[in-house]
Amino acid sequence: MQVGAEVLSLGKIAGPIVMTTLLLNSRSSISMLFLGHLGRTELAGGSLALGCANITGVSVIKGLAIGMDPICGQAYGAKRFSVLSQIYQKALCLLLLVSVFISLFWLNTEPIFLRLGQHPDISKVANSYMLFSIPELLAQATLHPMRAFLRTQGRTSPLTISAIFAVVLHLPINYLFAIHLKLGVKGVALALAFNTLNMNLGLLIYVIVSKEALKPWHGFTFYSFFHGWRPLLSLSVPSCISVCLEWWWYEIMLFLCGLLGNPEISISAMGILIQTTGILYVFPFAMNCSLATRVGHALGAGQPSRAQWTAIIGISMAFGFGLSAFVFMTAMKSIWGKLYTSEPQVLHLISATLPILGLCEIGNSPQTSACGVLTGTARPKDGARINLCSFYLVGLPVAVLTTFKFKVGFKGLWFGLLAAQLSCLCMMIYTLMQTDWRHQAKRAAELTMAAEDRNDDLESNLISNEQ
Repeated sequence: MQVGAEVLSLGKIAGPIVMTTLLLNSRSSISMLFLGHLGRTELAGGSLALGCANITGVSVIKGLAIGMDPICGQAYGAKRFSVLSQIYQKALCLLLLVSVFISLFWLNTEPIFLRLGQHPDISKVANSYMLFSIPELLAQATLHPMRAFLRTQGRTSPLTISAIFAVVLHLPINYLFAIHLKLGVKGVALALAFNTLNMNLGLLIYVIVSKEALKPWHGFTFYSFFHGWRPLLSLSVPSCISVCLEWWWYEIMLFLCGLLGNPEISISAMGILIQTTGILYVFPFAMNCSLATRVGHALGAGQPSRAQWTAIIGISMAFGFGLSAFVFMTAMKSIWGKLYTSEPQVLHLISATLPILGLCEIGNSPQTSACGVLTGTARPKDGARINLCSFYLVGLPVAVLTTFKFKVGFKGLWFGLLAAQLSCLCMMIYTLMQTDWRHQAKRAAELTMAAEDRNDDLESNLISNEQ
């Protein structure tokens, strides 16, 4: 296998995903800029609301959608094309149903924020933001299945094109709602929802106009829709748990900031730093998706050696990016915060913490890419167990002890993240080193056959063949 050819293949998938993710992250940055200009309380409340939305909504939707990737990727590699459309229909229905239940929780979150010890003014702003974020949640539930459906077929450019048009409109829509119509925080939340709706509209236009976007498409039948849910749920649920465990840990840091001496300053700085990690996350996330697709295709096609080499090359590329991110964040520590705010205290916290954030990326980038390999091999349970151990049995105790017991303060939370990322990387690498790739190719054949044949006994088949 030629390394250069595989790097090029990974890049063809990852490149548009990098562009798309940058565009999607830029919309959150634009929202943070408008919140910052509205005032300190609005910035803190909006940051808290974004964190809560990630904890209770976006992470759940994204995690459930990841369950599509191993099935669709391996089915595409095995040329069992009917599986793709069947799984897409089921995933769309599942995500819309889940988002409705989450929306009911979002209707009144202020008492929860207050019980968690957050400031009353910040809690009130956060509650307003979340109430007007419900349309965004429903739009995300529609967007993620289509993204996964196209991505597993190697078609990532339509997502980039749609994101470009949506982001171009995002700034004027923010100004219209937040400033011109004087909706404030509510307007910022609505603008984010319109951005996702515009992306959905762009993909819908592409699907209608293009003659190849939905090929192979096998239509809808009631029998195929109401049968064969076990393959999707057996992968979506642990995938959701894995994503939530990692995302929730980041947002727990936001809540812990509210317990520090100056909550407005700490929460504002944490919100900006989390946005920064989101920007740095672009490359490892793209590599995660690319590896899930390429590894899935190789295993589905019965090529375990190619899958193994793809994993090694992708993780090596991700490690190089992690080192680059550390150098960049250290060099930019005195400048980066000024892009978001002019508050001296917030800038001081950001400047002191950015080198630690950069160190975290040395672990985060390769471990995120390794998680994509686990997705491609249809082993989300392994990822869930690793995230539970690294973030909650290692990272969280370190964060709490350094912050509150040893009085390190704000930076102690990021030392906890560093411990979590490094331990996660070690466990991911160990898991992949123990992988029997021929066995994974056999499991891929069983998975795609189970999904196509609408056999609900997938889980028992997979468990009986576990390593």
